[in-house]
Amino acid sequence: MRIYSTTDVGQKRQVNQDYVYASAEPVGNLPNLFIVADGMGGHNAGDYASSHAVQTIVKEIEEDRDYNPVKVIRHAIETANTKIIEDANNDVRLKGMGTTMVVATIVGHYAYVANVGDSRLYVIQGQIRQVTKDHSLVQEMVRMGEISEEEARKHPDKNIITRALGAESTIDIDFFDLKLEPESCILMCSDGLSNMVSDEEIEQIVLSEDTIENRGKLLVERANSNGGKDNIAIVLAEPFANEVKEC
Repeated sequence: MRIYSTTDVGQKRQVNQDYVYASAEPVGNLPNLFIVADGMGGHNAGDYASSHAVQTIVKEIEEDRDYNPVKVIRHAIETANTKIIEDANNDVRLKGMGTTMVVATIVGHYAYVANVGDSRLYVIQGQIRQVTKDHSLVQEMVRMGEISEEEARKHPDKNIITRALGAESTIDIDFFDLKLEPESCILMCSDGLSNMVSDEEIEQIVLSEDTIENRGKLLVERANSNGGKDNIAIVLAEPFANEVKEC
């Protein structure tokens, strides 16, 4: 497996409220773990929300004795949600904070994915496909047929999300599982990438012949050259890279 992860403050923000975690090694009973979080809140609250939510999730997964990846991830996200709410209630400086979350683990030839908010997971298998569904006001309008995908990209309310950790005591998590092919590449990202770089551009960069590190850096550079209006977070993973192919 080859992985590359990074965050970047972008061109317009002073504070980086995105946070990533990427481990190709086992975390608890999960064989690997990948997380992207995009925090929100004034001052340092968004930074705190994303980093502490991810750290809580990793700790919970390390201690969980269950082997079912969906149950393990669900429990960890629910615990992180409770912790974010408790911290916000105990510190007025953190009031109103929250964070999006997309979490994935790869077990054999399957990826198990959870998401809350508008951070995304794509799979590139010959062509790009968005696996997660954004929990945002504008994407709800797209799903209802009220506006097109192209209109959604430029809509003034595109940053209004409808789900986040820290918003409600009971959290609604979407889960997906997908079968991976030998050439599959997974991209997880915050909206600082997906709002700045089109799916077509992302596909072109990810499918290029460069190293995974250079492709990851180019995604960030492209987001910044296109405006860099938000923090940028990415995790790139090639699950079956370096494996010996059977003849």
